[in-house]
Amino acid sequence: MIKYKLICKSCKKSFDSWFSSSKEFEKLKKLKLLNCNYCNSLSVTKSLMAPNVLNSIKDDFQNKKNINYKKFNFFKKEIKKYQKFIKKNLRYVGENFAYEARTIHYNSKNKSKGIYGKASKEEIKELRDEGIETHIIPWVEDKNN
Repeated sequence: MIKYKLICKSCKKSFDSWFSSSKEFEKLKKLKLLNCNYCNSLSVTKSLMAPNVLNSIKDDFQNKKNINYKKFNFFKKEIKKYQKFIKKNLRYVGENFAYEARTIHYNSKNKSKGIYGKASKEEIKELRDEGIETHIIPWVEDKNN
């Protein structure tokens, strides 16, 4: 795994992201699957990062454990806020997402509110190739475990 600090050329904000390798970053960028966390622009580049050095392995493990748990809970709450907004304002189409997205896109008379649902990576790629704007959003199940 490799962590990059990414910078958006559009809004000039930076954020961190993890990739399995530098090749994976390049592949995702080429496929236009990398976007800015703030403005959703595809003009994202990587910048230099300083290494993170800690005093000992024990400190490293303890710090990561505490930080990761706090970050996880923070992001889980944020994702749930987005989910609540999406459920309230968009129409759920389930597995028919690609079909419904095309119907809305190609039928200018159909002024449907936005939709959300499930689609494979291949379907998402095909929609984007057709000029149909889509976004992949992480989803957290409502389980309390």
